[in-house]
Amino acid sequence: MFEQFLSFLGALLDQTGLAHFWWGNAVMIAVGCTMIYLAVAKGYEPLLLVGIGFSCVIANVPGSDLTQPGGLFHYAYQGVQLLVVPPLIFFGVGAMTDFAPMIANPKLVILGAAAHLGIFVALIGAKLLGFSLNEAGAIGIIGGADGPMAIFMTIKLAPHLLPQISVAAYSYMALMPLIQPPVMKLLTTREERLIRMKQSRHVTRLEKIAFPIVIGIIVNLFFPPVAPLITMLMLGNLFREVLVVSRLAKTAANDLMNVIIIILTLAIGSTMAAEQFLTLQTIEIVGLGLLAFVFGTGSGVIGAKIMNLFLKEKINPLLGSAGIASVPIAARVSHNVALEYDKENYLIYHAMGPNLAGVFGTAISGAIMLALLGVK
Repeated sequence: MFEQFLSFLGALLDQTGLAHFWWGNAVMIAVGCTMIYLAVAKGYEPLLLVGIGFSCVIANVPGSDLTQPGGLFHYAYQGVQLLVVPPLIFFGVGAMTDFAPMIANPKLVILGAAAHLGIFVALIGAKLLGFSLNEAGAIGIIGGADGPMAIFMTIKLAPHLLPQISVAAYSYMALMPLIQPPVMKLLTTREERLIRMKQSRHVTRLEKIAFPIVIGIIVNLFFPPVAPLITMLMLGNLFREVLVVSRLAKTAANDLMNVIIIILTLAIGSTMAAEQFLTLQTIEIVGLGLLAFVFGTGSGVIGAKIMNLFLKEKINPLLGSAGIASVPIAARVSHNVALEYDKENYLIYHAMGPNLAGVFGTAISGAIMLALLGVK
């Protein structure tokens, strides 16, 4: 009788996920819970980490159908894989963003280029580790700290690496308040961190309306491989600046953006199944991503210090780290570090200049990479 009960119990367990649970699932569930903890307890980009962390947990529960073909999370991933979600994210970001800081102080655009050394460091590192040139290019773009662009480039160059690269890109973006400050403080003096920026000039409404139109033309003319993303960014911004379609601008910046973020985070987290994630290749990609962020932050700060050698009015080198394209996370980090040393040194407006320039820097880098590799 007892043996029959054990046999029945064993058969019952075989029909549940417990029979297929292994230590890798436990590790990834812990990773997902850690992400949620960092979002809730530390406030590290909760809009990203809560969704990614939760779907990571569910993806590692054996027997769950949500991540399987036909499951809810699977359909969310299709929106990413088919390149529907990334342009819509750019559309929402454009509707939320004021490009006036970049228009008012165009010399800060240089910092958006300086902070992209990480792309090439990661690319070279990936090639040295044995990745193909296309794979190395996809891995390198993590250094731009632009999640939608990282997804876009990976789909074009190495779609089989999309889970690892998208997770690395968005995880590091969310953890920038941890990654960037030590590098920024190491490369600057206290006196440099205390530099206050002069108030920028007023940007006219005509300039704000003309900017997205002109950029849209330039990007489609010279950088067609990345035109879908930047075009949608400029359309969202045009909706914001013309002031006659405020309802559409608010929808793009709020309701639509919120829905897209939910879909995106569920899609990314759902790819973090232990079977495909706990591999040496994943460790290499995550490591290269971290290296790219560190070098990008450092090169941006050093670029600002070099500029100060030639400028009469010095700029705060902390702005250099904002040249990484993660909007507005990188700008906020620059601002918060400055506030640690001077409670009245508000850098957020100025930091948005290089931060927005970084978006274009990543797009240009990606377009050149696609052109050189012959990918359309």
